[in-house]
Amino acid sequence: MDFQKIIPLIARTCLAVIFIRSGVGKALDFSGTQEQIASAGLPLAALLTVGAIVFELVGAALVLLGYKAKWGALLLILFLIPATLVFHTNFAEAMQVTQFFKNLAILGGLLMVTAFGSGPLSIDNQTSSRRRFGGM
Repeated sequence: MDFQKIIPLIARTCLAVIFIRSGVGKALDFSGTQEQIASAGLPLAALLTVGAIVFELVGAALVLLGYKAKWGALLLILFLIPATLVFHTNFAEAMQVTQFFKNLAILGGLLMVTAFGSGPLSIDNQTSSRRRFGGM
């Protein structure tokens, strides 16, 4: 097996799974998520909860499948930056420092997907190969 082909798929899976878990958790505890957002002083907590769920689940699905993966990574980046700045900047708490740097690492992985694409084992690669070879 050619590991250079499979590593981007493994990396995309590792990036996506945390957002799928988080998005499903938010959807299953919508009111709790809404309360947490409101307690941070953010307006329109219900709308922001829906937005967070959509950005996480759609973005993660696109990254995982490697279909429009750069757009999926961008959705996740647009979710991750404000979420990190609002909820994980209390550096007096060790757990928040850990969460901040975890999110920074995830951001790095998402930027790699944005810069270099989804890799050879992806829907993006399959569709671009068909276009290059005249639909074969």
